Amino acid sequence: MTVYALENGVPVFPRAPRFCPAGRLVSRGRRSRREWLRLTSRLAAGLPVALSPLARLSATPLTPETSWPQPQELPANAASQLFTSDPTKYRFTRDEDQFLEELERACFQFFWDESNPYTGLVKDRSQANGSDSRNVASIAATGFGLGGMCIADLRGWEDKEKIRERVRNTLRFVDTRVPQAHGFFCHFLNFRNGERAFQSEVSSIDTAIFICGVLTCRAYFDEDAEIRDLATKLYERVDWGWLLHGEKTLSMGWTPEHGFIRSRWDSYSELMMVYLLGLGSPSNVMTRANWEAWTRTYFEFNGIRYIGSHAPLFVHQYSHAWFDFRGKHDKFADYFTNSVIATKVHKLWCLEISREFPDYTEDLWGVTASDSARGYAVWGGPPPMGRLDGSVVPCAAGGSLPFLPEETLRVLRTIRSKYEQRTWKRYGFVDAFNPLTNWYSQDVLGIDAGIMMLMAENSRTGFIWEQFMKNDIAKNAFARAGFRAIPSSEPVAAPKSPIPAGYPVWSPR
Repeated sequence: MTVYALENGVPVFPRAPRFCPAGRLVSRGRRSRREWLRLTSRLAAGLPVALSPLARLSATPLTPETSWPQPQELPANAASQLFTSDPTKYRFTRDEDQFLEELERACFQFFWDESNPYTGLVKDRSQANGSDSRNVASIAATGFGLGGMCIADLRGWEDKEKIRERVRNTLRFVDTRVPQAHGFFCHFLNFRNGERAFQSEVSSIDTAIFICGVLTCRAYFDEDAEIRDLATKLYERVDWGWLLHGEKTLSMGWTPEHGFIRSRWDSYSELMMVYLLGLGSPSNVMTRANWEAWTRTYFEFNGIRYIGSHAPLFVHQYSHAWFDFRGKHDKFADYFTNSVIATKVHKLWCLEISREFPDYTEDLWGVTASDSARGYAVWGGPPPMGRLDGSVVPCAAGGSLPFLPEETLRVLRTIRSKYEQRTWKRYGFVDAFNPLTNWYSQDVLGIDAGIMMLMAENSRTGFIWEQFMKNDIAKNAFARAGFRAIPSSEPVAAPKSPIPAGYPVWSPR
């Protein structure tokens, strides 16, 4: 059992130094799940690519010191073939909206049933049909759950006072009982007592997801003084400078056994929320220089260019669940439009590899990190990564609903109608399934149910965006990162836009 020190009554890891010179206290032991993802992507990048369309994908880094290269000449009809209209302006029919209501509510049921009512911590995973004996919680799943509490209160899915009490219990317990290092929390925790589980790392990204849920509650339940004050305390306790430890980019995390994790948040991924939360902090420890220090790598697939990563599709989703990037850009990109493009490319890639995996069609596609028949898999593309086998991951489409609402909804409805008996359970869709091998996951993962729940609501009403962006923290973060609104008169292809000339730039609804 880990022994913690107490600071002002709060448990902290006793070996969490305030500052570490670069190169010291670097982990040589356990890897975080995100570091593991990096390793597996590098291994996958070394494998031969058998399918010729995949061989045509290239990647080049874009840094503050480099300018965006001139787009290659595209066929005259390339843009019209990709998007015949603005996909984000699609409006759901009554039946479609009812389908998303059922999906959101089923996902929320996971966060209500599988969170401890006294600690508020949400299980990392559970059987899709209901409770099981596993007792490991995830701080990230807890963050998604807090966002879900706001949606449930809005839509009347549970008693309003019970929802508020669950939120208060969560914030109280995490504030006073969950061990932390400079305000950051462990990836995995004991569901009942908040103790560190699996010797997991103190995680920057998982803490960021939790803090985003905390700040959403602060904005939505703003009339509740206790919720507002606890949320503010939890956010302001995070010492962003600690994970910089003398560098311009953030470390992915820290362990008491080995110190700082070697891998850093230094290239485009789900990292945007981490940097923006740090930029919004009143401590002013992070600056625009930190935002501009990470690399934006552009990829090109069949003539389509976008900023991407050697990582699954979720990297284009997570930051967008909370921060509203619509209608704005920094000196590098319009990131919302970029995620629209990246999602479309992922669909096109799935259709191209349908020669090997014939279950992929216009009605059924989408692969991101998920369960598989061989265990948890970090897979997707392009470029291809992991041992692809034709599996379908519902949250690939569900987490992309705001980007391609019509096309992703079509996938979700196909899964429900064609495979309902084995894919649709008490908590909504199972985590993944494979129609080619007749394999179906038995579990729901908190982060996968969470991204579907929040993005479904954002695609319907923009509610999570609206509530989260009420925080001055979010507004200040965008300002300090150099974001500005996209004027309606601005040319479609700005000098450093990731979108080739002729591609649309979309504004908020």
